[in-house]
This record gives sequence, C-alpha cells and structure tokens, in this order.
Amino acid sequence: MIILAIESSCDDTGAALIEDGNRILSNILSSQDEVHKHYGGVVPELASRRHLESIVPVLRGALDQAHISLDQVDGVAVTRGPGLVGSLLVGIMAAKAIAHAKDLPLVGVNHLMGHLLAIFLEQEVAFPFIGMVASGGHTSLYLAEGFTAFRLLGRTRDDAAGEAFDKVAKYLGLGYPGGVAIEQLAKRGDPAAISFPRAYIAKDSLDFSFSGIKTAVVNHVRSHPPSNDGIADIAASFQEAVVDVLVDKIIWAARQHKVDRAVVAGGVASNNRLRERLMKAGERLGIQANFPSPFLCRDNAAMIGVAGYHLLKRGRRDGLDMSPLSRWPLDKD
Repeated sequence: MIILAIESSCDDTGAALIEDGNRILSNILSSQDEVHKHYGGVVPELASRRHLESIVPVLRGALDQAHISLDQVDGVAVTRGPGLVGSLLVGIMAAKAIAHAKDLPLVGVNHLMGHLLAIFLEQEVAFPFIGMVASGGHTSLYLAEGFTAFRLLGRTRDDAAGEAFDKVAKYLGLGYPGGVAIEQLAKRGDPAAISFPRAYIAKDSLDFSFSGIKTAVVNHVRSHPPSNDGIADIAASFQEAVVDVLVDKIIWAARQHKVDRAVVAGGVASNNRLRERLMKAGERLGIQANFPSPFLCRDNAAMIGVAGYHLLKRGRRDGLDMSPLSRWPLDKD
C-alpha cells in the first residue's frame, strides 16, 4: 500500500510517499524558519500564506523523488489537527482535491500520533511503550498500546517544553528556532552554574509545567545581568532543568506502568543533551530509550504516512466534509 501524506499543521509544508507503513519513498519538507525568525516565533497568517505558495511544489517534489504518479497511490493521509487552523486547512484542501480527483480513500491523522509512530520508519519497537511528544506546542506522555491505541498519562499545564526554549531564546536574543540556539550555546556553559526550578507539580504527577522556569530565567537576568560567558551558563542551566524534568517523568511513567521501553519524539527530541541523559538513565534502570533521527523528530509528512497507513488498514475513512481541528486530544480519537 502506497500512501501520499501531507503535513501542514504549523509552519512547515511536507509531502511524502510511504510504502506499507515503514518505507520512505520520498519525504519533502519546505521550512519557514526564515519567514518567522524575525518575529521570534510563528506568525499564523504568514504561515498560512507560505503553505499556499509551497503546497503544490512540495507535492510535485515528493512524487518526482519517489518516481511515482498519482495513479500508483492507494490512499491519502493528511494532518487534521491539532495545529493552526489556517495552516491545516491548506493541507486538508489539497488532500481532498487529490482524493476526489483520483477516487482515493482519505484519512485525517492526529499530528501527535504521527510523531509517536515516526520511530517505525527506522526500527521496530514492541508495544506497549511509554511515548513522549515534546515539541513547541506539545509536551505529553502516553502509554502506547498499539498503532492506533494511546492512553494519555500526563500533559503540560501551561507552556510546552519547546515553547519554553523558544521564549527563553527570544528573551536572551539568541534567535529562532530557540531550541537549536540554546543547545549550541549550552555547550560552552556550566549546567550546574544556576539552580533554576524544576516543576514536578505533585508527587508522582506525570503532568508538566514550564512557565515557571521561563519566569525564573527572566528574573535571574534582570537581577544578575550576564556577560557573554554568563549567557552560556544560563542556557546550559536552563536546558538542564528542562531535561531533568522530561527524563524523570519518562522514568516515572515507565515504572508506574511496568514498561521497559520508551519512545521520545517531537522537535525537542532532537536535543542531544536529552538523548544522552535518557539513554544513560535507561541503561542504568533497564529501560530501552528510542529516538527517531533528528529529521523525523521535526514536523514531516513521512510520520503522517505511517499513521495514515495503519488507520486506513483498520478501515478508517474520512469524507470530503472533513474539517481541521485546532485541538484534538489523541486519547479521544
């Protein structure tokens, strides 16, 4: 089964051809980082306009790279939500047009499900496993019981981890995207230089909160104006505090549910400090930590193709009246 997949949930336009849910025939992505870096974050109206400009060239690029025509496609999968409604609408309308013109089955995919299944493009992971999506818009923990079965264990109550990275980077004048800028700067800093707070909510809670550490960074800079070296220490200490919480919550979830496998996905999963810390903790505690390659951690259409394959295989179909969903809890799907 060959799936044409489309992703446009936020600020990247993606199209991919996926065979049998685990083989990438093509995976094209048009980034909008240059558009939004001047504002320190994504501007929804600008994102929608750029999707309109990019969607057709990206689709053509995916078909050309795979050496496949639309006549060889067996189904169309598209991100339905959660995300920016204007951005989602561009991808959904393109998917509807192709599905209608070629009489193909259409399925709307939950963006979070795509992230959690991206790992299957590179390796097999046995179910059940603890799944974390950590990105600019989401920080959530799930018990993954099957390709289409996810139980929510914890979520952020305010800022997502990636959002905190972006906001702190913007405050420190480091540019956008913030996660990459902070990680690079943190390599020159001391992660133990500043004791920023770790918000654990309550004993054994698997929810997250990152707004407090963002405020703590702002207050520290105001009371202790840093030198160039001092900014590196702030970046390293901030990153360490976020990583501490993410690693601890994954370990707690694995212990609570007696699972010895974890998958971490989303843009923040590209962070090398997070990968290093979780791998070491997992080796010590007998928990296998799995990460997709960095490119598959960011928003991309290949992951939507994996999810779409398994949904279509189980008989899921959506009509041409399908609409975008700005909020779409994965466990309610």
